[in-house]
Amino acid sequence: MSTAVYPGSFDPITNGHLDLIRRTAAIFDKVVIGILINQSKKPLFSLEERTEMIRKVTEDLPNIEVYPFSGLVVEFAKEHNVNVLIRGIRSTTDFEYELQMAQINHKIDDKIDTLFFATDPGYSFISSSAVKELWYYHQDVGEYVPDYVVQKLQEKEM
Repeated sequence: MSTAVYPGSFDPITNGHLDLIRRTAAIFDKVVIGILINQSKKPLFSLEERTEMIRKVTEDLPNIEVYPFSGLVVEFAKEHNVNVLIRGIRSTTDFEYELQMAQINHKIDDKIDTLFFATDPGYSFISSSAVKELWYYHQDVGEYVPDYVVQKLQEKEM
């Protein structure tokens, strides 16, 4: 069985993330989505809310599993017996950063490889940070995130 890990903070999950998940799910038998618990960031959504959102917007994909993790993604991948990490590339800046991370991860464990997906051009400018910023200033973000995420944003006091 082929399995890949797609790690991220997903705060919140965007249509760009969802596009990558769908494309990955079409290639791999199983996709493990790892929600990073980053102690240095103050997320808008709790870990439980992010997990719920991802599960809800991927409920039509039977080969998706969602788990939280902290620490190194390589260790998370090994815990799930996975040797492929998925990363999306929106720009050359992303590529430089992601290439460095892929090389570090491979150095830590040479059985772990990173597969880069070029982001669909329609999503290349979307980020969770941009969505939160737009939402903070009362802009419509329905084009950038699934409807369920819009609903969850509306429930938040900003």
